[in-house]
Order: sequence, then structure tokens, then C-alpha cells
Amino acid sequence: MYETTRQRICKWLLLAVLVFSTLDAALFALFDIGTERLGLRCLNSFFEFYLPELFPGKLTVYIAAFAGLAALVGWVLLLCGKRAGVTVIFAVSVLPFFKSILIFLTSILALFSAADLGAQALSAVKDMGYSQPTPIQSSAIPEILNGSDLIATAQTGTGKTAAFALPVIKLAKAHEPGGPRVLVLSPTRELAAQSAEAFENFSKYTSLRTLLVQGGTSMDRQTALLKAGVDIVVATPGRLLDHIRQRNISLKGVRWLILDEVDRMFDMGFIEDVSNIIRYCPKDRQTLFFSATMPDAVLRLSKWALKDPKKVGVGVVHSPADTIEHFIYPVDGIQKYDLLLEILKRIDCESIIVFTRTRIDADRIGEWLVAHDYPVSILHSDRTQRERDKALKDFKDGVSKILVATDIASRGLDISNVGYVINFNVPEHSEDYVHRIGRTGRANREGKAVTLFSSDETEFLKRIESFIGEKIERRKLEGFAYRTEPVLDEPVHKRRKRNR
Repeated sequence: MYETTRQRICKWLLLAVLVFSTLDAALFALFDIGTERLGLRCLNSFFEFYLPELFPGKLTVYIAAFAGLAALVGWVLLLCGKRAGVTVIFAVSVLPFFKSILIFLTSILALFSAADLGAQALSAVKDMGYSQPTPIQSSAIPEILNGSDLIATAQTGTGKTAAFALPVIKLAKAHEPGGPRVLVLSPTRELAAQSAEAFENFSKYTSLRTLLVQGGTSMDRQTALLKAGVDIVVATPGRLLDHIRQRNISLKGVRWLILDEVDRMFDMGFIEDVSNIIRYCPKDRQTLFFSATMPDAVLRLSKWALKDPKKVGVGVVHSPADTIEHFIYPVDGIQKYDLLLEILKRIDCESIIVFTRTRIDADRIGEWLVAHDYPVSILHSDRTQRERDKALKDFKDGVSKILVATDIASRGLDISNVGYVINFNVPEHSEDYVHRIGRTGRANREGKAVTLFSSDETEFLKRIESFIGEKIERRKLEGFAYRTEPVLDEPVHKRRKRNR
């Protein structure tokens, strides 16, 4: 009986699938039994291709052996005219996929487990949804667990908080009566609140107690909790010194001292307060410095405050991320308000941060935008703690589309999905430019950042371009009524030749 064209095509397709399945199973068995960590993987092991070094374990080797044997049995049955052979071969072909799933599930915490953080911390890590440590965590955690003082340098958003919180929680173990054993200093209330929340989340399967000590909230409540006994204090320098002077807290029992965003503390003028706090701590302690940059002033402090520190540095870059399109709009200073409104009219974005240099500017711009019917939140250090908390919450929840802020919001704050950043002024400090525009373009998302530049800010701009190693593109906003035509290219001044 003659075969139809469809039957012939189906037969050849079936044969091709069977050969592919057998080859897949054979490779699966060969590579897992013979060379477990060779890195060569099966054809359809998608997960394993992206996670090649996660331990297979003996169970997956047994699965591999079974796959190879079953494929052989399937072909014997098929050659003997048994249709069951087809079913066996097809069934075997999916084993590599299930093996990959097994590897993926059993190794979610494999790399964190290698750091010996303990079951309680690892359970919290799993609840937080982390799959593997970041580079700064991989570098810092072993050094902290070994008891070394540490200077760690990494960009914001790289997981610095977990890098010091997880090992310290492991070392602190459980609640002990008396004063705090862990002290974390943060430059701003917002950063302190985030760090305190991280410690609470990571230590939730332990008996450790965490307290946030910051200004703008009741001292009486903080005093009562301090007297009740806490293990971890996360504080801003000013409020902590208030408690020390009123003898509400003793730092004699501090065994782990952590300074987060140290360079920012210097920028904000906290160096004297920080130095005084360090003097209240015992000399027999482990001290950790974490920062996005490490200027000379911080290094000088580290020579006094740390003992033979280890140094780790990951991802310290001066240039903006590749996901950020950043440029400049030259404009007369008197027209910045009007240009800001015109930009906002043309932006189709649900989350915008407008950075200003001063608190007065932040208030004025916020009021200006509110008067033009824009939903705005304002964030700076002169606002009450309740106002600051509400501003952040409204912006994160989408109640306010625009956040007008000073540099208090440029570093460390957990604000995601910011689509557009506008610098109303050119930042005075070059590092702040990178941190400001770095609030957008995060997590591999694209973002835009524009800076309104007037001629009196030329020196600041030159420093920034020197710092990031590139010239920032000048643009003109078409359709905007400029008082004077913006200069997009700097004129080249040629030397005049003297008449001889």
C-alpha cells in the first residue's frame, strides 16, 4: 500500500523527534555522569544553561543514568515493532527539563548558603525573594563573618544593606539583655528607616530586637524601648547624641559598629558628631564602613576608627548607567520655572523626580507646580518626619506623580520605576550628578535625565563632565520661547597671533 505524502512527512518528523530525544537523553546522561561540572548541558535544559555552576547533586546523576538507560530500552522496543518504545523515548526526553527544574529549586539559596549565614537568616533571605548574592555581598559577607574590620565601596542599589545586615545578624545570634550590641549610623532619616526595616526583615526568625532612632519622632517612645532592651540600633547621628547626652543609651556594649554612606555623612557635615559617637563605643569592636565613594577624608577617619581593615570594592563607577539617556537644556536662570513646566507638559511618565540644590528651591518649585495643578510631593530635611514619610509613601504609591527633593533622595532610598529625572540646578558636587540621575534607568529599565543649565553654573558643569569623563550633550527644547538663543556648542577660542 502506497504511503501518502502526509504520512511520509509525519514518519520522517517522528523519526527526527525520536533521534533528537535520544541524543538529548544521551548527552544528559553523558555530561552529568562523566563530567558533572564541565558546564556542557543538555539541549533543552534552559535553566541549567543560565545557572551552570549550581551543584547538581547525586540525585540528578541518578536521573541522568536512568534517562540514558530508558532511552536505550525505548529504541530496543521500537526496533522490535513495539509502539511503546515511542512513548518511552518521548518520556525520557523531558527528564533533562525536570532535572533542570530540580536544580533551580534546590539551588535558590545555594550561593547564600555557601556564606554560612545560618538557617534563620537564610529563611528570611528566601522570604525576601533573593536568589543569589550581589557582588558586594559575595565580597563583604565572608570578611565580616571572619571578624575583620571592613571598608566596602559600592554604588547605591547594589545590596550594601544586606551585605552588612546578614552577617551581623548571624554573629549577634539572639537577644541579650542590656544595651545595644549593634549600632548602625545613617546620614538621613529615610536611609535609617530603610536599614532598620531591612534588619527587622532579616532577623524575623531570631529573637533580636531592632530600634530606629531618628529625629522628627517622639524621644519618649524611643527612650522607653531603649530601656526595655534592644540589640540593634539604627540611628541618625544627631538624635543618637541627644539620647547619649540624656543618658538614655550606653554604647559600652557595642560590638559591631556600621557606618552606612560614610561619604554622605561628610558632605552633610556630620563628621564631628560621628567622631564623637565612635569615641563612646568600646575599642574592642568590629567596625564596618560602607559607602558609594571613598574620598580622602573618609580614608583619614578609617585610619583612626578601624584596625587593619580589609578593603572590597565592587561596581564603583563615575559614569551614568548605559540605560540612562542624559542631556542638558541651556537656559537663562530666570526662565527655568517656565522651561520646567514645558518639559512636564511633554513628558508621558507616571514617576518623575525634580532635584533642587536647596530646601527653599524645593518648596518654591513644589508650590509652583501645585499652582499649575500637578500632584506633587516635597522631600527635604526641613520637613517634619510625618511630612517626609507621607511624601515618600504618596510618591511610591502613585498618589503624587512628581517628587521635588533635595539630594536627600539621591542616594540609597528604595524608589523604583522612576522614569524621568530633572535637575533644576546643576549639582555642586560631581558625585551627586551621578547619584541623582541614577534614580532612573534602574533594574535594566531605560530612563531619561535632563539638567537645566544656566551660565552661572558653568564651573559645576565642567567638574561633572571631568568626573564622568564625557561631555554631556546640549539640546534645545523645540517650541519653547527662549529669551536668548541657547548655546549648544561651546565656542572654541583661538589664540591671536601677535604682529611681529
